[in-house]
Amino acid sequence: MGKTSKRYIFEDMPVLKAVLKLAIPSVIGQLILVIYNLADTFFIGLASNSEYFVSSGLTNALVSGVGICTPVFMIISAISNLFGIGAGSVMSRSSGKKNYARHDNAAGFAIYGCLFSLIIYSLLSLALVNPITSFLASGDEAIMGYARTYIIVTVVICGIPTGLNTLFSHLLRAEGKSFNASIGIALGGILNVALDPLFMFVICDIKDAALAAALATGVSNIIALLYYVIYYIKQKKEIYIPIKFSKDYFKEGIPGEVLRIGLPACLMTLCENISYMVLDFLIGSFAAEEATRRAALAGVSAAKKVNMFAHSIARGMTQGVLPLIGYNKSSGKRQRMKKIVFTSMGITTGVAVICMLVNIFLAQPLSSIFLHEQSALEFSGLYLIIFSIGAPFSAVAYSVISFFQAVGKAWRSLILALLRKGILDIPLMFIIPVIYNNGKGTGIVMATPIADIVCCIVAVILFAYYLKKHGKDKVHVTKGEIQNEPAN
Repeated sequence: MGKTSKRYIFEDMPVLKAVLKLAIPSVIGQLILVIYNLADTFFIGLASNSEYFVSSGLTNALVSGVGICTPVFMIISAISNLFGIGAGSVMSRSSGKKNYARHDNAAGFAIYGCLFSLIIYSLLSLALVNPITSFLASGDEAIMGYARTYIIVTVVICGIPTGLNTLFSHLLRAEGKSFNASIGIALGGILNVALDPLFMFVICDIKDAALAAALATGVSNIIALLYYVIYYIKQKKEIYIPIKFSKDYFKEGIPGEVLRIGLPACLMTLCENISYMVLDFLIGSFAAEEATRRAALAGVSAAKKVNMFAHSIARGMTQGVLPLIGYNKSSGKRQRMKKIVFTSMGITTGVAVICMLVNIFLAQPLSSIFLHEQSALEFSGLYLIIFSIGAPFSAVAYSVISFFQAVGKAWRSLILALLRKGILDIPLMFIIPVIYNNGKGTGIVMATPIADIVCCIVAVILFAYYLKKHGKDKVHVTKGEIQNEPAN
């Protein structure tokens, strides 16, 4: 086989080169996702500074209305991760055992399962859009109106193509085609950046800025989905495409294993966004005055977006190397597996430290790119500094969570995912303000880095224990095949 073949990359390519080959496209794709999220906030910020919004006193209401929709929108990613990361792990480990039929059936189950789940979520979002926006906006009618518009377009109408984009990127990475997987993600992000000003300042009226931003996001994701469909059709001789539904997708315990491995990734994204919903609700509730509440919500929205850089790099790196780890674990090359994990973890943590320092020292200047009202800027700068402290710890936790997904240790991954988002941070958001309350909501925000630090400590302990027990090269041969190990 040539040096660009899947087997060479997974088995023989130097570790650093293999990690970079699979991870860099994934990281770039994730960074472009962040850039287009930031572009949304940037152009919304420009629109909010227009005469219409300034004169009507709705500057912070518009920024907050679009910003609070992020958790609802990102639940689509949770669904995609459930099937995509779960199937990707099964596919890569099946390839390591040369069980290609199981590899193909896992892909088929993931596509049909994800499609059905996205349809259900879109319908639920339509039915519950009013209570959801009321909760996130703390009952502010102006914020609710902008949020409702954004959710109906991006989640209800365009949620299916958005979710399938993420799913296909996971499945292509499992095939060793990380570059092609990331092109679709990048295409959607670049188009979104280009379409935002077109819809916002040319096609739509400025007062419909929330609708314009939503349309730009929806159209860009539909076009990105077309890219994946065309790519799969062109590669049909090399990559399995499940056009017809098959009962084989439910054989060999495939559904259970896909869902079990994907569940931690799904819950991590789901709990992360539930956590952000609670955060938005509490930030919107601590101030009695409407102007302060809107400024704080706009500030926390911008801070979360800027802080996404470090997390996107960690997410991209771990998703990129996941198939590489799973393949080498199943083929028995545990020493190579360890080198892959330590290499990717070192790069990810180093970048996270740099991002943390930049955010701390340039908190308000970075926030001023998206916000133009002084009170919102002050909140955003303060919140960004607090969020950033957890970045290096979160990078380590992400790496270990993804490692356990790759090797099929679902329960360890699930425990860490829930510990990072849900079990610790949500209770802390209520507890810390009782102990420390400076009237600016900082006690609520402090829950996030504290949870990251605790999760990191637990992750390192579990990771060290696993390597001590399973870190040596070990190949079991029975009738020419590598035997399965217990999943947990």
